Amino acid sequence: MKQVVQNYKSGELAVLDVPVPGCKPGGVLVRSAYSLISTGTELMKVSEAGMSMLGKARSRPDQVAKVMQSVATNGVPATYRKVMGKLDSYTPLGYSLCGVVEQVGAGVDDVKVGDLVACAGNEHALHAELNWVPKNLYTPVPDGLDPRHAAFGTVGSIALQGVRRGEPQLGEVALVIGLGLIGQLVVQLLTAAGVRVVGADPDPARCELAAGLGAAACGDPGSAAVEAAVAELTDGHGVDQVYLAAGGGSNQPVELAARLSRDRGRVVDIGKCRLDLPWNAYYEKELDVRFSRSYGPGRYDPEYELEGRDYPIGYVRWTERRNLACFLDLVARGRVDVEPLISHVADFDDAVETYRRLKDGELKAVAVLFRYPGRTAESEPEAPSVAVPTVRHGGTAPTLVRAAASPVRLAFVGAGNYATSMLLPHLAQRDGVELSTVVTTTALSAANAQRKFGFAEATTDLDAVLGDKSVDAVFVVTRHSSHAELTRKALLAGKTVFVEKPLALTEDELAGVLAAVEESGNDRLQVGFNRRFSPLLQEAKDRFGVRTGPANLRYLVNAGRLQHGSWYLQQGTEGSRFAGEGGHFIDTASWLLEADPVSVYSVATSGSDDLQIVLRYPDGSTATISYVTTGAPGFPKETLDLVADGKVLRLDDFVRASVHGRKRWVSSRLPKARDKGQNAELAAFIKAVRTGGPMPVPLQSLVATTAATLAVQTGLAGGAPVTLARTR
Repeated sequence: MKQVVQNYKSGELAVLDVPVPGCKPGGVLVRSAYSLISTGTELMKVSEAGMSMLGKARSRPDQVAKVMQSVATNGVPATYRKVMGKLDSYTPLGYSLCGVVEQVGAGVDDVKVGDLVACAGNEHALHAELNWVPKNLYTPVPDGLDPRHAAFGTVGSIALQGVRRGEPQLGEVALVIGLGLIGQLVVQLLTAAGVRVVGADPDPARCELAAGLGAAACGDPGSAAVEAAVAELTDGHGVDQVYLAAGGGSNQPVELAARLSRDRGRVVDIGKCRLDLPWNAYYEKELDVRFSRSYGPGRYDPEYELEGRDYPIGYVRWTERRNLACFLDLVARGRVDVEPLISHVADFDDAVETYRRLKDGELKAVAVLFRYPGRTAESEPEAPSVAVPTVRHGGTAPTLVRAAASPVRLAFVGAGNYATSMLLPHLAQRDGVELSTVVTTTALSAANAQRKFGFAEATTDLDAVLGDKSVDAVFVVTRHSSHAELTRKALLAGKTVFVEKPLALTEDELAGVLAAVEESGNDRLQVGFNRRFSPLLQEAKDRFGVRTGPANLRYLVNAGRLQHGSWYLQQGTEGSRFAGEGGHFIDTASWLLEADPVSVYSVATSGSDDLQIVLRYPDGSTATISYVTTGAPGFPKETLDLVADGKVLRLDDFVRASVHGRKRWVSSRLPKARDKGQNAELAAFIKAVRTGGPMPVPLQSLVATTAATLAVQTGLAGGAPVTLARTR
């Protein structure tokens, strides 16, 4: 299928051929009929992409702060790879469309194939021929409503939410500053609510359009006409509400809002304009400044948007989805007229030229629609859902013999930040390795990985990957909640598997993986516990020498706080943060102590996510892992001390190591980057696949580390040490 994309590094716009998205549970696959270009938001993104690197940094100081924090934690090279990987990737455009349901995922019962729906979301209502849309981000289109008009649903919801934040009442007077697409819709919504509206915009054509759609008066923000109209309509008191629907770097909108508001008026920011509030003006009138967050309650909440968990209507009357349905109803009943806003309708194939004309000012437009090739609702759907049948081998071990001279053919399931910054760069140029197929649930991420790393194929069809006999190994690099199931299926399909940590989030998931090993006879599994492969730590262990007595190990992990919105916070589906990454530290401790733990005791610090974990080993050794989120951001992330036999091994965040004993050894120089072992780990894995030799880490150790990680949560709940059963 085709999709409009942009490279944020180069500014390139393209209509790209990408895989068809899979139809996952909890949503529907929608074939686009019309999608709307938001001439404000999207053109801002297009313009930013054309800036220099310095210009991009100045326009997004919030992202610069994140980059600096990453440098402190991960070092310059790793951060550079991650940032450049993100910038030099195709990103999608679009967030408002109308289309026909082609497939219905499990758990969806409010629409059927052939229904017309309006869709929202900058990850789900893209300028693409097909989109997978979760339940709370689509709504059925009222009978008789033109699909072109239904495509305004998302932008209309943004305007509607802004009006709700202003709490307008019958007979009030409002000022709308900025008469672009959002401003024009705000004017109509306020008029429909019985509010008299004054519009302000420097473009006479937009002022004329708003006047035709119900505004009582319109004019240039700097003209006396606007102030005169406000004075006349309010008897000199000032407007009850001001809606900031303007963009740009001028501070004029907020200054005008203060000047024309009444005492204790309300100022609502809907757009993205400069907000240097003149303190005296806002203080003296005690103005109420409010922000409108996109489409309404539910926005940016993954449980609402992705998992379909609705808010009870008795507590949250107007959610994203209910706003979307409400706006479509207003349009269907003629209370809002979007037809005059449509400046241009372009064929989807002409998308790049349309953006160019908009950016250059050649095409003056309030709203532009893309029209997609027609397709009847009764046509046979093209794309199968990403459903993987269970492959059973009846206990017979898979055939793992391969031609010695042929390259090792790898498939990746998932292509997120970790895969593209820490794994694929090491594999893409490795001799004797062929990147066969990348499979993702979103079409564009697969296409990006294919372009950047040279995969032969990109798809959303997992079944095809597991059924491809030429694929030697499968990398599972997806969200934590899917690791165990994908690993189980890949093992049953006879593949050698590399799965990023964690292997499992529950004991049942771990048991399922082991059952797959037993059923298939396939134990060719590696979990991404890479720190034991770090050259610096390996050298330090060699310098420490053979240990004769019990040891004490202390591991401080200064994990830091998570950014708001991080998927690590989705504990209901993705497990706790420690469950996700704690295996790294337990595996490192067990490797240094050359044994698997026999018991785990864990305790949490009151009022925080900080944990203290004590592991006991068969010879009496102990390892204490302090996993803290409340430390200083500038302090190193990982520091480790191993004490035994009159010696001390010290590791400082994979930058420096030392061993103190009869003789003192200190790593000779600071490395160029923190090498946490990914490259060496991948080399060992590829060697095992190529030769058929033992896996880099015994299965028993992988299982023991996973069981110990899971026991941390069990111990927190029970308040007592957890004894670990010996694994096979």
